[in-house]
Amino acid sequence: MDLQYSSEDLAFQDEVRRWLREHLPREPQRTPGAKKQWHRALYDAGFVGMGWPREYGGWERRPMEQAIVAEEMARHNAPPPMNYMGIATAGPTIIHHGTRAQKRRFLRNILTADELWCQLFSEPNAGSDLASLQCRADIDGDTFVVNGQKIWTSSANEADWGLLLARTDRAARKHAGISAMLVDMRSPGIDVRALKQITGVEEEFAEVFFTNVVVPVENLVGELNTGWQVAQTPLIYERGAETMLVVGRLQQQFSRLLDVTTALRRDGASAIEHPATRQKLGSIAAELEVLRYASLRTLSRIEKGEHPGPEASIAKLHWTELDKRAQELMVEILGPYGQQVTGIPSQYALDVGNESGDRGDWPYFLGWAYAGTIYAGSSQIQRNIIGERVLGLPKEARADRLAQQS
Repeated sequence: MDLQYSSEDLAFQDEVRRWLREHLPREPQRTPGAKKQWHRALYDAGFVGMGWPREYGGWERRPMEQAIVAEEMARHNAPPPMNYMGIATAGPTIIHHGTRAQKRRFLRNILTADELWCQLFSEPNAGSDLASLQCRADIDGDTFVVNGQKIWTSSANEADWGLLLARTDRAARKHAGISAMLVDMRSPGIDVRALKQITGVEEEFAEVFFTNVVVPVENLVGELNTGWQVAQTPLIYERGAETMLVVGRLQQQFSRLLDVTTALRRDGASAIEHPATRQKLGSIAAELEVLRYASLRTLSRIEKGEHPGPEASIAKLHWTELDKRAQELMVEILGPYGQQVTGIPSQYALDVGNESGDRGDWPYFLGWAYAGTIYAGSSQIQRNIIGERVLGLPKEARADRLAQQS
């Protein structure tokens, strides 16, 4: 693995920096129109869909160039693009498993954010054990008729389309009777209900109810009853691809934390001058650098043409647990200034990484760090995947029996 940027990479880095200096928004992106305008500027510059096929609106750029853009976006405190679920999950699924007609119909609109997406996987009794899902899609001629419920659906309230997993063979074993399909979220019979979080936010999650929702058979992704295999593509990409995004976000927040601890006074001196504070800051900096190098290692493998596999679970487990530790240290260093959501003096507020442009959300990102250890497969699930599929250890149930026998 080469940890140094090549001359080509450095030239591209300079290009990205110049573009961001010239085009970075001067005001927070609070309205949908402003967010859409910024997203389109990023896309036109070649910074959205960087690894996607050029035939369908992508740019076919190298993974290392994608990492450079992520780092420079963080360094310049740039607002993120829109349509995360479409770009990170639905798009890669259609690229790998969709028909040519599906690729032509959906991919470019995903990249331009002309159509927003959600992922309809989790259910009230099928979260980490996703294969236990009960939402069903019964075949009726040339359509599926969908009935059931989904929960924790990110961006469902604004989504135009959803990537749905539903049970199409109730007699098959649970992994074998699932199919993946593309659902128009404006279809009759779909009821989206916002879930209010402890932060008071209602725009991020929703539960979705399906009552006799008709889906054309041409919206099936992959073969019938192969949805479990199809679903591994978005899960693997969500687990692996998000690492660089988290690195960028943590770099933003850590840089802001250094500014805050310099301004924050304790016992007549800057907080950053206290040995205990410096030790905690050093711990975050060291772990963040380890995560960055681990991300570069993954990118180096992709550059060689290697497909992300179960090793993506290592990346997911690493960044989520690190994110949680780093956020805990940040609010510990800040003391009372790290506990408030509103009313924080501006010199102590966190004003990075929040799409709404609001200030003072250190607790918000601490809460999200805990959520990261659950979504896209909990830390316990990731440890099982690593043990069984990477290290070749016995399956958990068998391991329990062996332990009891010994």
